[in-house]
Amino acid sequence: MPSEPLWRERIIETARRLEPYVRRTPVLEVSGTDFGLADCRLSLKLELTQYSGSFKARGAFANLLMREVPPNGVIAASGGNHGAAVAFAAKRLGVAAEIFVPRISSPAKIERIRREGAALEVGGDRYADALAASERRAAQTGALVVHAYDQVETLLGTGSLAAEWEEQAPRLDAALVSVGGGGLLGGMAAWFERRVRVVGVEPELAPTLTRALDAGRPVDAEAGGIAADSLAPRRVGEVMFPLAQRFVERVVLVSDAEIEKAQQALWNELRIATEPGGAAAFAALLSGRYPCRAGETIGVVISGGNTTR
Repeated sequence: MPSEPLWRERIIETARRLEPYVRRTPVLEVSGTDFGLADCRLSLKLELTQYSGSFKARGAFANLLMREVPPNGVIAASGGNHGAAVAFAAKRLGVAAEIFVPRISSPAKIERIRREGAALEVGGDRYADALAASERRAAQTGALVVHAYDQVETLLGTGSLAAEWEEQAPRLDAALVSVGGGGLLGGMAAWFERRVRVVGVEPELAPTLTRALDAGRPVDAEAGGIAADSLAPRRVGEVMFPLAQRFVERVVLVSDAEIEKAQQALWNELRIATEPGGAAAFAALLSGRYPCRAGETIGVVISGGNTTR
């Protein structure tokens, strides 16, 4: 893992490297009063408009551009979004890709992976099963493993999102970020440090970072709920965990019902169609689990839109 003073330097370098390959996604600024909240300002980072339908494209390209890819190409396990992103990046760069996803992966995500031409294996009940299968396959083929969240380059890629967002919305008081394995949150924390309050948001049925912070290290947690195909990897990554301990202000939990309500509110008010994992951070605001205070500017990452719901 890079020593702490190098994170921001390397994120800047990575952002420059990624510029020809990823979209500069828009920021939508609205008032909290539009959703019945206090008169705060909301800065919604619409990463669901990113290539492959989620923020994952940033980490996928960072891995393929910054690591040596062997002749047998790359292999990845995913709940769906990471797999779609690796498949997209591999196709763009002319690299072979093999993707493993569990049966809970949504049809929209499976279709995206197939459309990009990657070899696809669907099996197992959860992300952990797909990961184990991908690791066995990589040992046979020698392909480069592109981990969904527990890889330095992945965090450098997601850190580019934070750097871009700060240019677009330079006066954020807080940034709310959904948590699965922690790749997105780790990149955010590495960039913002404590200049912005970074808040993780997890489903109650997949409290991976909550359990890790309680234990003082990554440990297994429940891995279920409506957002299980994107926010339930069983445990957070080793790379992001020290960043979370140092730079994440807090982690809040939201229920499946609150996530569904957030999805509906984003559609009703803004016509944003987001997947459950993409709406989790907004659910923390809408439910009051994270209070929206008058006069503050609260950032929310709308992280993915690969859904048929």
